[in-house]
Amino acid sequence: MTYFKINHIAVVVENIHVALAFWRDTLGLPLQHVEHNTGEAVDIAFLPTGDAGEIELIAPFTTDSGIATYLAKKGAGLHHLCLDVDDLDAALARLRAANVELITEQPRIRPDGTRYVFVHPRSTGGVLLELYERGKD
Repeated sequence: MTYFKINHIAVVVENIHVALAFWRDTLGLPLQHVEHNTGEAVDIAFLPTGDAGEIELIAPFTTDSGIATYLAKKGAGLHHLCLDVDDLDAALARLRAANVELITEQPRIRPDGTRYVFVHPRSTGGVLLELYERGKD
């Protein structure tokens, strides 16, 4: 891992449109787009914050998804921090060598080619951490 950059901060919300009333309409963040992610059973609104990454609003659209379970148990609020890495395989090797607990043992791949994993909060001091490696263009 040669660099870290905040990619996004994810906030779990009950309803994307209600949450956008604050984040977009009141605060003034631009809405890049909303994605209906069937693999994770969530709708995600992407709100860029300039060079500091973006805010992702995440709302479940099923009652049995991981995010729905999280929302029912902990309520709306900060969910995870995501950092960009330039070499996810090297990052994973380093984490495994340090016996870090991973939620995602093998990288998942987004439609845009971004590879990602989640690190368990027990290994980070209480923060759910996601690591992103952007798709190679």
